[in-house]
Amino acid sequence: MNTSRLPALLVTGFVIALLAGCAAVVKVEGDQNVQGRMTVRVGQAWNKVTAPGNEQPYEAWTQEGLSLDHLRLWAGVRSGQPLVAQAPAAAGQRALRVPVFRAGMAPDQLANLFEVLYSADGSQVQVTRLEPATFVGEQGVRFELSIIRKRDDVPMSAVGWVAVRGDELFAITYVAPRLGFFPRGRPGVEAIAASARLR
Repeated sequence: MNTSRLPALLVTGFVIALLAGCAAVVKVEGDQNVQGRMTVRVGQAWNKVTAPGNEQPYEAWTQEGLSLDHLRLWAGVRSGQPLVAQAPAAAGQRALRVPVFRAGMAPDQLANLFEVLYSADGSQVQVTRLEPATFVGEQGVRFELSIIRKRDDVPMSAVGWVAVRGDELFAITYVAPRLGFFPRGRPGVEAIAASARLR
């Protein structure tokens, strides 16, 4: 098997599982509680996707389907914890690089966590904007990423917000194809991020 195609196959497998009804999809709108630690207000409805047996430290939401747009929400990632859970690498394969949050990270290091996250499958990722921002009532950072998705070379854009309270990370990221989907979804995502509050 060509191991360079493994991440794409995993994503394809997830989409197939979703279509087969193995994933739970719940409509979310209005005031939402995220992992018991953060609240956001949702204008236009999203679909929260949960895959049984694939517990992640974030919630995954989509409007058009996970390959076309996805919103991820992290609420209370502790120092020393990864931003994504992954299955152990198969024999003879190298584990994907997983970003781990550490208390005391500088703003550019916080943004770099997400650059690493979205490049783990071999996609080309570059931070194109980084600026101070208030998020969940804390001084944090807002960043933008340019992504060339490895599996199909589709140009993607991402925007994210991240802040730390105590030794815990809170973040939201939105990723979608640069043409059409990203500009259409961005205003709603900006409003969701602006509404984020700690519980």
